[in-house]
Amino acid sequence: MIKNFIKNLSVIFAFILFSVFIYFSSEFLLSKVENDYKNYDKLEYEMYLKSNGVHTDIVLPLRNNIINWANLFPFENTISKSNDVNYISIGWGDKGFYLDTPTWAELKVSTALIAGLGIGTTALHITYYKDIQEDDLTIKVAISKEQYASIVSTVKKNLQYENGKSINIKTNAQYNENDAFYEAIGSYSIFHTCNTWTNNTLREAMLPSLKWLAFDRGILNLYKKSEP
Repeated sequence: MIKNFIKNLSVIFAFILFSVFIYFSSEFLLSKVENDYKNYDKLEYEMYLKSNGVHTDIVLPLRNNIINWANLFPFENTISKSNDVNYISIGWGDKGFYLDTPTWAELKVSTALIAGLGIGTTALHITYYKDIQEDDLTIKVAISKEQYASIVSTVKKNLQYENGKSINIKTNAQYNENDAFYEAIGSYSIFHTCNTWTNNTLREAMLPSLKWLAFDRGILNLYKKSEP
């Protein structure tokens, strides 16, 4: 009986190791395969691809002739309520991670399991910036009007609405004085992470993107390679 138990335990452990190997190997390989994208002659707009070392956001000018983001994400929902900003950073992710895990040291097993298994809810994290500085984790990208409009469309499609307005999540978990959270659609999982969302948003806009990724490394390397 003990021998059978040890044997079964060994099989389970081997399966887990094999699954982890397949997951990381697939991510490593597919995050190097580029999707087709479209080259536009007129690149009148700009965006930034920004990472904190784990999570990627798309950063856009606050207002132009396509959209004023403050109408969708009011300043009043931030702690500062300041409108003295020029850029908006948009990221998608698991609501439990966003609201309950300000640092990795505070990560709970329950939060990780709910997020990893795709059974939690999601949110858009909005941050306003006065200025954006390019660095190793922040890459400026020139884009067309059509590509900018596509990103706007994707963000709007990923929001939940009430009475025609985005739903602000009332919380004390803001990361700074100029950010807020909004109810989003979709499920976060180990196969569809915050970085997967960023990659898919870029793909829908016919911008450079990759077949699949879970981590920020692949998409950052792609855009670093594309820099003039």
